[in-house]
Amino acid sequence: MSTFEPITIGIVSISDRASTGVYEDKGLPALKEWLARALHNPITFESRLIPDEQATISQALIELVNAGCSLVLTTGGTGPAMRDVTPEATLAIAHKEMPGFGEQMRQISLRFVPTAILSRQVAVIRDKSLIINLPGQPKSIQETLEGLKDAEGKSLIPGIFAAVPYCVDLIGGPYMETNNEVCKGFRPKSAIRPQST
Repeated sequence: MSTFEPITIGIVSISDRASTGVYEDKGLPALKEWLARALHNPITFESRLIPDEQATISQALIELVNAGCSLVLTTGGTGPAMRDVTPEATLAIAHKEMPGFGEQMRQISLRFVPTAILSRQVAVIRDKSLIINLPGQPKSIQETLEGLKDAEGKSLIPGIFAAVPYCVDLIGGPYMETNNEVCKGFRPKSAIRPQST
């Protein structure tokens, strides 16, 4: 039987209306469902449902990093509207910015809607944690994480999650192992560990 390293993942849904119960939050369930399919590792989720308040978002991200989350994914609050402050809150607590993640997410989303250029998702590193802002809609979350495949299941555009496990390796986090049918994580040959049995 294979043994996979356990991982703690922070998931944050940012929405004024969902956080006050005006409508049901769909971001947290979508993130949990996708990550459970994509990773072989046993996952402990640290979940937060919070309003679009910059200080509250920054505080939640710091708490999740301090709680040992190697990966923190946010959903919501990345557009141009007045209340959309997730990127600002994320950059405010960053030690390093990782612009490639946002660039790739917009490339994927542009295949579907021209308004993808309005999205302002960012990714950063704080301590030993990778924090990524994702889009707000469950369908867009899946597309950006997983990438685009043709009818035969062959990758057309890699999703951003393909780069996540190796990035987490490089910042000192646990060894994440992906379910290749969902999203194949890429590592240089020298960084691949033999599967433990």
